[in-house]
Amino acid sequence: MLESFALDALPLCAFAFLAGFIDSIAGGGGLIQLPALFIFSPLDEHATIFGTNKLSSICGTSVATAQYARRVELDWRVALWTAGFAFVFSFLGARVVSLVPKDWIRPIVFVLLVVVGVYVAAKKDFGANRSPKLTGWKSTLCAALLGAGIGFYDGFFGPGTGSFLIVAFIGIFGCDFLRASAMAKAVNFSTNFAALCYFAPAGHVIVSLGLAMGAFNVLGSILGSRLALLKGSAFVRGAFLLVIAATILKFALDAFDAS
Repeated sequence: MLESFALDALPLCAFAFLAGFIDSIAGGGGLIQLPALFIFSPLDEHATIFGTNKLSSICGTSVATAQYARRVELDWRVALWTAGFAFVFSFLGARVVSLVPKDWIRPIVFVLLVVVGVYVAAKKDFGANRSPKLTGWKSTLCAALLGAGIGFYDGFFGPGTGSFLIVAFIGIFGCDFLRASAMAKAVNFSTNFAALCYFAPAGHVIVSLGLAMGAFNVLGSILGSRLALLKGSAFVRGAFLLVIAATILKFALDAFDAS
C-alpha cells in the first residue's frame, strides 16, 4: 500500500514543484497541478481532487507570500482588505456554482484573457515601475471591491484568477509586476484557505497526498519567488505573458474537446 501511494504521489509531486515555481512568479500554477491530479491521482471524486489541490497550493502560496513580504515593500492595507473580502466572497461563489451554467462564463473569461494578454504585450511600460494611484478611503474601497469580485469569481469558476489579480493591482493601484505578483499571493492564500474551510469539513481532502505535494509545491515556490526577486519586474512580466498564453490555449483546447 505504501509502495502504491509512492507511485501515485511521485509524478504528482513533480508537477506540484513545477506548479509552485510558476505560480510564485506569475500565477497559473493551477493550470499545471489540477490537470495532473485528474490524470495521475487515484481519486475519483472531483470534490476530493479540488480539495487536495487546495491543500497543496496553500502550502506554496503561504511560503511565497512570506518570501516576498521579507524582501518587497507591499501595501499591506490593500492586500489585506482584498484578501479579507476575497475570503468571504469565495464562499458565496462556491455556493452559487450550481445555479449558473459555467458554459456561460467561459467565453467571457476567454475574451478577457485575450484582451489582457494583448494589452500587456502591446503596452511595454505596463507594470514596469511603481506609481501609486490611490490613497486613503479610495484605496480601501477599491481593495474591498476587488476582493469581493475576484473572490466570488475564484469560488465560482477560478481559471485566470492570479492573472486578473496581477493586472488589477497594476492598473488600479499602480504596482509594478513584482509587487503585484507578491500581493496576488496574499490574496491567493486567502481564497485557498476559504476553499479548504469548505472542502475539509466535508472530508474532501486527502491529507497525506496533499501534504506530500505541498512539500514539493513549497520547494518550487521558494525557487520561483527568489528568482523573481532576483530578476525583477521585467522577468515577472515575461512569465506573466507566458501564463496568459497557456491559459488561453487551455481554454481553446477545452472548447475544441467539448465540440
